Amino acid sequence: MKSFLSFLIAIKVISSNLFAAEAGMPQLDPTYWASQAFWLILVFTILYISISKFYLPKIRENLDNRENKIKEDLEFAYKFKEKSEAKLKEYELILENAKKEVSKIHFESKNNLDKDIQSKKEKIEKEIEKEILEAQKKITELKKNSISSIQIISENIASNIIENLSGDKLNESSVKASVEEITKKNIGKYL
Repeated sequence: MKSFLSFLIAIKVISSNLFAAEAGMPQLDPTYWASQAFWLILVFTILYISISKFYLPKIRENLDNRENKIKEDLEFAYKFKEKSEAKLKEYELILENAKKEVSKIHFESKNNLDKDIQSKKEKIEKEIEKEILEAQKKITELKKNSISSIQIISENIASNIIENLSGDKLNESSVKASVEEITKKNIGKYL
C-alpha cells in the first residue's frame, strides 16, 4: 500500500510540472526524457564496451602477469631454498668430516708425541743408569783406594799414638799387621 501511495505521489508531481523547466531544471521536463534516456543508454553502453574491451583486459592481463610473476618468484625462492638446504647439509657434512679429521690428526700426533717422549725417556734413563754405574764404579775405586790410604794413615796415627803414650817406637811391621787385621775384619761394613 505504501508503494502504491508513493507511486501516486510521483505521478501527481510529474503531471503538475512541479519540476518543469520553469522551475529552472530542464532535465526534469518530461518532454526531454526520451532524448535523455537515449544519451544515457548510449554513454553507458560506450563506457561499458570501452571498459570491458580495453581497460578490463589490460587490468586482467596485469593481474595475471603479477600472479604469474609471484608464482615464478615463489618457485624460484623454493628452488633457492632447496639449494641452500642442500648446501647447508653439504657444509655440515664437510664440517663433520673436518672435525673427524682433526680428531684423527690430534690422536695420531698425541700417539707420536707419546712414543717420542717414551723413547727419549728411555734414552735418558739409560744414560742416567750408565752415569750411575760409572759413579758407583768410581765410588768403589775410591773406597778401595781410600782403604789403602786409610791403612797407611791409620798405621802412621797408631805409630804416633803408641810412641806418644809409651815413648818407645814400635816396629812398623807389627803396626802394619795389626791395622791390616782390623781392616780385614771391618772392611765388609764399609764396602
